[in-house]
Amino acid sequence: MIGLEDRRNMAQHIEQAHHEGARLAAACEFAGISVRTLQRWKAQDGLQTGDGRPTALRGTPGHALTPEERQRLLEVANEPRFADMPPARIVPALADEGVYLASESSFSRVLREAGQNRHRSRAKAPRKVRPPTTHVATAPAQLWCWDLTYLPAQVLGRWFYLYLILDVFSRKIVGFEVHATDHADHAAHLVKRTALAEGIHAMAAKPVLHGDNGSTFKATTVLAMLHWLGIDPSYSRPRVSNDNPYVESLFRTAKYRPEFPAGGFVDLDHARGWAAEFVRWYNHAHRHSGIGYVTPAQRHAGTDRHILQARHELYLRARQSNPGRWSGETRNWRRIDVVALNPEREATVCAGELPGGNKERLAA
Repeated sequence: MIGLEDRRNMAQHIEQAHHEGARLAAACEFAGISVRTLQRWKAQDGLQTGDGRPTALRGTPGHALTPEERQRLLEVANEPRFADMPPARIVPALADEGVYLASESSFSRVLREAGQNRHRSRAKAPRKVRPPTTHVATAPAQLWCWDLTYLPAQVLGRWFYLYLILDVFSRKIVGFEVHATDHADHAAHLVKRTALAEGIHAMAAKPVLHGDNGSTFKATTVLAMLHWLGIDPSYSRPRVSNDNPYVESLFRTAKYRPEFPAGGFVDLDHARGWAAEFVRWYNHAHRHSGIGYVTPAQRHAGTDRHILQARHELYLRARQSNPGRWSGETRNWRRIDVVALNPEREATVCAGELPGGNKERLAA
């Protein structure tokens, strides 16, 4: 629908172009209208009054429900047997009785106009689930995530608990502990020890610590410790298991390692020894696929830039020495400079969120 002012401007430009030698049909086509439309505007005062469709008086369709039929619909929908049913169930139920009053959409429209189209069941109305909070990290110590996992003991029904904090940007395990019990004091002690080890107290911007909705990580003891350290807590959505994917993936890697005892751990010291060896391997020997196949320790220290650049130059030399074996570009060894936790669908990191206002390669 073209507004009155736009109509007048368009008609004026078309007339000017036609006066200067352009064909009327070509000028109208260039403006996005037909010659017939321009003629109708002039013939029906469309250039003075504008589009009359919004204010046109329209009669009631011949097939519309009569007031008596609308009242009948309301009476049926308010019968005790249909009081908690939506129209999608009322109409088939009436059809089974050989009765047809109106379609589901007509029922819904009449109920909506009568203010009765709210949730009609005793169950809670469906609620819109908020999207998970998106956090972006462009350097270490900006975004951490933590969780705990169960380590089985050789005694059936007994468990040990591995508490772990992961730096999302570098994938380095910056803190871990193994305990025989699940308690908030262990989590508070771990985050305090990790913050001191990483020098958080000397940083102007403190990291965000993301965890699940478990009672251990939302306890008052833990919240007080985070407040004292200046760390902002972040939590997954309730009853959603994939809002903390980096730690979940790490736990899977840990439990599928050959060194993980299939029969369970003998005692607490055995579990702690295995955890220490796994963290050493993961941080300093494991070439992580999500960060360009460098180790988390290398990325945490910033030495991955030189490693990836050296790989790129090596591949270029290999292609130059034998170009027949390369059908296109060499492997992409460009560094991933932005990591997002729980990005929105088809997420694009805004330029304002990155240093210098640049869009960089995003890992999610």
